[in-house]
Amino acid sequence: MNLRPRRRGDPEINLTSLIDVVFLLLLFFILTTTFNQQSAIRIDLPKASEQAVVEQPKSITLSIDAAGEFYVDGRQVVNTQLDSLKRALRASLGEQKEPPLIISADAKTPHQAVVTAMDAARQVGLIHLSIAIQEPAAGSR
Repeated sequence: MNLRPRRRGDPEINLTSLIDVVFLLLLFFILTTTFNQQSAIRIDLPKASEQAVVEQPKSITLSIDAAGEFYVDGRQVVNTQLDSLKRALRASLGEQKEPPLIISADAKTPHQAVVTAMDAARQVGLIHLSIAIQEPAAGSR
């Protein structure tokens, strides 16, 4: 009796059959996969600019010269009375709700004329008031 163990060869892994199985699985999954094609309506959307356009309301310009005479949008007001100025501002308003009012007064305008203009604007309902100024030149300081 021979009690010595026999020597067997080194175990080998056959990769060929393993690769065949992987390729078969890959082929199976490719063939059985369904691709969803959703029906969609083709719409060509109109093109627009990327920036939102904010429409600025038309401003009303009230000019006052050195003598204290009023000009609403370049047209002279009949006289310097408060009621005349209010009528001219209402006529210039038209359909606009709250346009900005720019008061442009001469440097030698009497202070009372500017106060009268601001008071007329308030009574008409104009709440967005600006006073125009002239920037000094760079070398005049």
